[in-house]
Amino acid sequence: MQEEEVNRCQIQEWYPKFKSVSIKTLIHELPESFIKYLLDDSGPFLLPLSISNEDALPNRVHKPEEEEDYVVSEGSGDESEQPSPAPSFPELELQIKKSIESLGGAIFPKLNWSAPKDSAWISSTGSLKCTSFSEIALLLRSSDSLVHDLCHAYDSCNDKSSSRPSSFFLALRKWYPSLRPEMEFRCFVHCQLLVGISQREVTGFYPALLERKNELEVVIREFFTDEVRMKFESENYTFDVYVRKDGQVKLLDFNPWGAFTLPLLFTWEELEQNFNENGNTSEFRIVESQCGVRPGLKTAVPYDYLDTSPGSGWDQFLRNADEELQRQIQSSGKGD
Repeated sequence: MQEEEVNRCQIQEWYPKFKSVSIKTLIHELPESFIKYLLDDSGPFLLPLSISNEDALPNRVHKPEEEEDYVVSEGSGDESEQPSPAPSFPELELQIKKSIESLGGAIFPKLNWSAPKDSAWISSTGSLKCTSFSEIALLLRSSDSLVHDLCHAYDSCNDKSSSRPSSFFLALRKWYPSLRPEMEFRCFVHCQLLVGISQREVTGFYPALLERKNELEVVIREFFTDEVRMKFESENYTFDVYVRKDGQVKLLDFNPWGAFTLPLLFTWEELEQNFNENGNTSEFRIVESQCGVRPGLKTAVPYDYLDTSPGSGWDQFLRNADEELQRQIQSSGKGD
């Protein structure tokens, strides 16, 4: 794998060319100070100070074992014992606030390559849905998977010259509450031929997919031929799509072939074998029974964040979650 192949899969690189067949996205270049903030684990978990107090999340996720770090003895003048100042990115926050509003008030965030899916647990909704800069910062700061983008993007490259790209970008992608996870698919392209299609959400069995399997394969293959094959320059890569109820296909993402990209219901050896043995014939795999369900990604909550005492960050998060649940219950009651 070459660096240029990895670079083509950055959302700021491919989105302008494919925006007409993708979901609406606004992209912001991130200042280096914000990248340093995401990587800094030397002190307490601080959220950025907000330029507006409305709907702001708690600034600090409380960790009892760090209490001595920010409680200053009376009369102490040692500045080294003072609490760490909260970071602030007012210009970036203002830009992001305007973008969220223009995208309908809710988005999900993504860096150059990756979305912080592993930190969805910390959101009050249990998803990547964000309506403010603070919520975005919380997801990004809590994600382990984003360390790949920040520090290890080129680790699998034969011509690796750097551990990170020269610039980082934050993509704000319009949030669609009606999207169905079973309608996302990963497509595998080898030597510019579609050799495999896999159900993207492999942690669940969806019987309806069995009935639509042939139809879905046809529309995805047509989408690849008409919209992707001659426009994306790499020979080997993967791309993710979403198939709407009306059969229209939307492009979600590109990823390199192999390396850190998950092959899902395939192995990389199987995909290469499909190409060598079958030429341009692709194989479409879905979870066809409850026995075929695969385990999910990390879902455990880090022990450091388990403090729920009154006034702690988690106390407020749980309150937000309870309010969200009550809203859903009330909405469901009105619908009945």
